[in-house]
Amino acid sequence: MAGFASEPLVCERFHSRHDPHWLLEFLPSPLCLACAIETLKEDGVSLIRKKHVVSCLRDVLTQHATRVIPLLFQNERICAYFIATLFGILQIVEDSSILDLLMEVLVQLVVELKLERYLHYLLDECQKELCKIGTTRNSLPVFILLGKLADAIPLFADTLVTEHSNLIEHLAAGLIYPSERIKAAVCYLYGKLYAVPSAAKQLTIHFKDKLNSLVLTTLKDAQTMELQLNSVGLLKQLLKYDNFVLVIMSFTGKAADSASPDLFEGDSLLPLILKKLLLSRDEILQVASTQCMAAILVHSPAKYAPAFIHADIPEFLFECLFCMSESLIWSVYCCLLLLTEEQLFFSKCHTVYGIEPFIKSVKETLHLNNIELQKQGLLLFTEILKKQPEEIKLFTNIATFKDAVSVLMEAVKCPVIEVASEAVKAVTAILRKDHVSFPPIQYGQLQKLIETILMRCNDLPLAPFSKRVMDHQGGRCNNRAISQQAQFLQSALESFRNACSLAVQYQKDPLAQKNTFTAPNSENIDTLKRFSEFLLWISDSLCIPLVMKYSERAVRPGIMEVFISALSILFSVMPDMHKRLAIKMASSSFIQLNLELKAKFCSGQSNAALNQACSSFLHSMCLSLHLSSEKMVVSSKQKQEISELLWKTLPLLNFSALESLRLLSETPDPLCLNETLRNQQYSLLFLFYLAFSHEDRIVPEADLFSAISSFLLSVEDQGDCPPPYIVKAILYLLAICQHKSKVLDLACLSAIRKILDVISDLSLVYVHHPLLLKFFLQYPDLMGRFGHSILQLWFSYEDFSQNEYEDAATRGSVDFSDSSINFNSLICLLKANPSAILVLLDLVCFGTNEVAQKVLISLKNFLRIAEDIHVCDLLRSQFLQILQQLLVENNSNISQVSQNVPLLLNLLFLVQLRYATEQELDNTGFRLLRLVINLCGKCNPTDTDILQPSLNFLYWSLQQTIPSSQQIVVVLLLSNKSLIELLEKVLYCTWMATSFSEPVFSSSIESLICSAWLLTASLLTQQNIYNTEVHHMISLDVDKVFNAAAYRKKSILFFVSILQFLRAFFKQNLCSSFVKFIVQSTDEQEKELPQSKENISLFPLAMWHVLSLVARLQNLLVQKDFLLSQTVIGCFEVLLEYLHLKNQSTAYHIASHPWNKFLLITLLDGNENSFLNSEILRLISLFLKYQDIRTVSEIEISHILEEAAHTNVLELSNDTISALRSFLLQRKDTAKPPFPPHSGASQRWYLLVLRTTQNFHYRFSRTCQNLLNFTPELQKIKYEVDSSKKAVIQSLLENLPPINRPQWTHQGMIYLGNVAISPSHITD
Repeated sequence: MAGFASEPLVCERFHSRHDPHWLLEFLPSPLCLACAIETLKEDGVSLIRKKHVVSCLRDVLTQHATRVIPLLFQNERICAYFIATLFGILQIVEDSSILDLLMEVLVQLVVELKLERYLHYLLDECQKELCKIGTTRNSLPVFILLGKLADAIPLFADTLVTEHSNLIEHLAAGLIYPSERIKAAVCYLYGKLYAVPSAAKQLTIHFKDKLNSLVLTTLKDAQTMELQLNSVGLLKQLLKYDNFVLVIMSFTGKAADSASPDLFEGDSLLPLILKKLLLSRDEILQVASTQCMAAILVHSPAKYAPAFIHADIPEFLFECLFCMSESLIWSVYCCLLLLTEEQLFFSKCHTVYGIEPFIKSVKETLHLNNIELQKQGLLLFTEILKKQPEEIKLFTNIATFKDAVSVLMEAVKCPVIEVASEAVKAVTAILRKDHVSFPPIQYGQLQKLIETILMRCNDLPLAPFSKRVMDHQGGRCNNRAISQQAQFLQSALESFRNACSLAVQYQKDPLAQKNTFTAPNSENIDTLKRFSEFLLWISDSLCIPLVMKYSERAVRPGIMEVFISALSILFSVMPDMHKRLAIKMASSSFIQLNLELKAKFCSGQSNAALNQACSSFLHSMCLSLHLSSEKMVVSSKQKQEISELLWKTLPLLNFSALESLRLLSETPDPLCLNETLRNQQYSLLFLFYLAFSHEDRIVPEADLFSAISSFLLSVEDQGDCPPPYIVKAILYLLAICQHKSKVLDLACLSAIRKILDVISDLSLVYVHHPLLLKFFLQYPDLMGRFGHSILQLWFSYEDFSQNEYEDAATRGSVDFSDSSINFNSLICLLKANPSAILVLLDLVCFGTNEVAQKVLISLKNFLRIAEDIHVCDLLRSQFLQILQQLLVENNSNISQVSQNVPLLLNLLFLVQLRYATEQELDNTGFRLLRLVINLCGKCNPTDTDILQPSLNFLYWSLQQTIPSSQQIVVVLLLSNKSLIELLEKVLYCTWMATSFSEPVFSSSIESLICSAWLLTASLLTQQNIYNTEVHHMISLDVDKVFNAAAYRKKSILFFVSILQFLRAFFKQNLCSSFVKFIVQSTDEQEKELPQSKENISLFPLAMWHVLSLVARLQNLLVQKDFLLSQTVIGCFEVLLEYLHLKNQSTAYHIASHPWNKFLLITLLDGNENSFLNSEILRLISLFLKYQDIRTVSEIEISHILEEAAHTNVLELSNDTISALRSFLLQRKDTAKPPFPPHSGASQRWYLLVLRTTQNFHYRFSRTCQNLLNFTPELQKIKYEVDSSKKAVIQSLLENLPPINRPQWTHQGMIYLGNVAISPSHITD
């Protein structure tokens, strides 16, 4: 209203005759409508004035229509006059600005008045004007007005076509006129008319007769932007209708025969016109052009796409993708997506030409915020990848392929799940052999792609899920999110499945196995093997957990079908790994999962794809599991039988767990020849067997046990004979479920016996499991008939070494390996079923060598932990028979004796260890002893496997029998000359090596030597006790014996055994009818080195023998090993006794040497300066026995008495108590003898000590240092015991507890390094 705000708009000449109600006084500047009309009608009014009036009328109608329109309604005549006046002015005014205002006012009046008669009036007036106009030139305002009316009035098109159809003829004429403004207005009006379907239907004939060619010609020749846009707009409206599209695409612009099919395919005019617009470089026209193409193609791509393809339009569409216009890119994507429906689009290689710009375009769109555009681009990419012919490679170089992978990875990472979902579908499509087959194949890129998808899937937050129906908006959005996640997961699984299929396909291509372009000395990562390993790893670490996590919330058949089919392909990805994969999946309850899916979703004919996928998966996994569980090679015939059974029955097994058990309990109709039910039962049993064998408890054990029992009765009633692999399943399942079920009745046991009797080889139905062995042992009928075969199969399947079983026996339940578990189970079964031991011993006699050896090893370890003496009695008698039989079979030829004999002897010794000490030698023991003695007599020292357990057994017989039996043992041993000669040969092995260094023994030889010395020492003692007749004397070189005692690199056991022999020999003053020392000397040596008095008195020893032995004993004592210490001190004691007898001076000098002081200090320092130790007390007693004040003074004695008085003697060991008692008794009866003078022997002893102690360092405590500070006054202390010390000694003796007999392992015997040792023999 700014135009009339200053003064009232009235005409003074006319206003006085006007009714006052036409004056609009409510306006800021009043306006008289009548005056405005009169002013417009007046010819003398200037054009500017009229323009001002029209502008004011427009503003009034726009802003105050609610007040003005009612005025007009009151007088229709004035209203019609108003409209006629405006329309009349429209015909005479040429100024475009005034024309636009007039048309706007006219349209406002007609629209606001809402009376059809005014519209009809205008249309009639337009018709009249078009008929009056001699030339079309002046028709432009009419056409524009009609277009504006069409914009404003919804029913205008129908009204014009039905009631004013004559106007249509004038429209067609407007398209012929050369003025492009008129053509543009007509096209605009046509577009509005054809936008209404009902009007378009009325104008069909008009279009075919006149408009078709005019529109295409107008569009082809259009130069102005206005005409181009309006004609394209008209074309877009026409292209909505299939019949119009057919006519338009048939027009070639040539003769009347242009509608022929040949011309249509090759020379259609419209594709060329649209191609021209596409090349215009004007974005608006390009968008319009592509939209027209899409509008045509959407009707029938197969019918219309060839015309565009032959016109090479796809190339230009791809070129348009270099732009940044989102609308143009969208239009191009839509058009190309429709073109992909036509195979010619691919065969003409348009996709190969445009793939690079297309990938760049998709990459650019990912950086925009237009989600729909991103989705459309990825959808087009998916379609291109899917439909590209295999013979035409889409990616011509690796760089393009890598770009495509990079774009897809970026799209998959997009936070918008809709975009990521489309990207995953594109990944699924790109994982095709012809797309990725480049030399070299980019396995690394494919790995990144698959991992990115699954990681993106894993990162998706799980939407909250509720089973309740939610009608509100939030519930619908939540369900939509869940659906999107499910679709994304399914697409990701399809990608993974395609990758697995790709890996399987490449196994047949040698060129795809590895990268031939790998640089020398560099690791090749792009190999099929690496890719296959990656697929297995990603399936285990991401794919399977993803699906399981989602399935906990909602199980979708589509997802599970893709998932299960992908897992089926995995079995072929790495053929050498399919067994391990099957075992892992079975252990993860995948058999149960597939059966549950089939039962839930595949009943009847529903979800056939899922049923097929689950059945195929179970088929592959079951075959792999069956092959992996068999120790022997499965025959191809059996494999084929199992495969056929599974293929026939798995698709039919769509039952729940309860229904499966019912099916298993059913009895087929004997009159029915159909074996479907029985085959389904076989298949179920086979599935249950594989599931249970991998800890997948599909059904309750008790229910399954009952169902199998019913099945057995059904089989027996109908006389069926299940195949061996089904019998195996039955036996295994019965054994596994037995602990939760009742005992089988006689009928079921009878059925089992009949089934097993038919099977010739029980290995076909045997499963190596402890519970199966327990199952047979539980039923005496089964054990009596099949126990021998079952136990033989058990041991033939066991794979272990003797050391492994010994370790298992010592570890007990700590080790959870299969061998340890089986061993422990066997031990428990043997304890519960002692009668099975007889069967095992029978296997030793009649089984194969391998089985017999395993049986003996098992029994050996059983005896290590078993405590049942009755079992030992049973074994001893059986051992005698077995040993006799084995020796008879081999004619007592040791070289031909079975390797089981050493194990049998070991068992014999272990059986002996089970008995208490001082066992009486009964008849069986006597016969066993003779047998072992005779066997040893036939051996050579190299037969360590036989000799070691034999010598242990003989040593035990000497040490652990009562005196009367012991004498018999000694007689038997010494009467066998061959045995004593063998013992002598074994002893000679001690120094069998080179003379330059001490010999190096194998562990077996050293153990045998130790046993030989111990047995010789024991025999030496016992022979002297019973004065037994000797048939062969053992002669030992004294130099070699003492050199052996000085070895430095031998085991503690070696020194214990040889010192034990020396101890026994010294006790007899080196004089025995069983053993003698021989001195190897030459005449030249005797002349050169005359014998000293000491050597003569010590013969057959020399002084260096004594000094060397003493030094070795002192060095060994500081090692602080209990057995070694006991042996060393015992040897030291008898040595000094022997020296005291032969040469007292030498004995006193050895006992009083300062080295003994150092030795004592070292022992004290290692014992926290405590004198109350058995070794220290025995040494002090030994030194005091020979009155040595240099080594032990009264101060030390006082320390001992003081420490003993302040110690709880009940806490001391038996050895310490015994040593303390001996010390106290010795001090109680002490007298002072004269101290012997020093001699030359003592000087040589100093030199030997100096050589021996080089580089030997000791750590002394403060107390020990004080003990070294001898003074002349201390040396003058007398040895008489005063009365106060005597009282302390007497009190200590009275308070000492009695000595208990030490309880040693194995009733007085210990077993070290395969050597049996009697501690009582050592400590005696």
